[in-house]
Amino acid sequence: MLVVVPKTGYGDWQKTYESLSEMVVPRSTKLLFEDNDSGLFSVTLFRKAIDDFKHKARENKFTVRDFQYNEEEMKADKEEMTRLSTDKKKQFGPLVRWLKVNFSEAFIAWIHIKALRVFVESVLRYGLPVNFQAMLLQPNKKNMKKLREVLNELYKHLDSSAAIIDAVMDIPGLNLSQQEYYPYVYYKLDCNLLDFKV
Repeated sequence: MLVVVPKTGYGDWQKTYESLSEMVVPRSTKLLFEDNDSGLFSVTLFRKAIDDFKHKARENKFTVRDFQYNEEEMKADKEEMTRLSTDKKKQFGPLVRWLKVNFSEAFIAWIHIKALRVFVESVLRYGLPVNFQAMLLQPNKKNMKKLREVLNELYKHLDSSAAIIDAVMDIPGLNLSQQEYYPYVYYKLDCNLLDFKV
């Protein structure tokens, strides 16, 4: 039989599984699979002791899973796994090539959109004629605060309202709760795409 045991109950399982019912084969349990919360153990016992074992296991907070062994199904599953594995190997190369081409296209489009946002925001904030310089800065985490202070000092004359705006204050239309506001146009680029949060 297959039994799901919580990780915190592994010790209890090892101590008690042989005594849960009369006809349990001693030392027959094996850990088959484990995830973050629990483990799947197998245990061997006589058929006539199954109902009693299930009842006692439930009392001890162990969950018994029904499992019927069918050799044909197992064979079909193995063949399916082999077929899927070879399919994956066949498709892996073309998929990686496709990703290399299309990732760069998507990344270029993303950077263009950021550049357009900077341009549009600058025109909306400072008006026409266009007289501004866009640049990309990559400071160390340690120097971030210092850089922000220097930039605020340099460009505070561009937008005097930025100095009096309190970050907690909610002004309709400015969306200050979603984005920080500075006297210059600022957009953050998160280029470390592997550290994304799901």
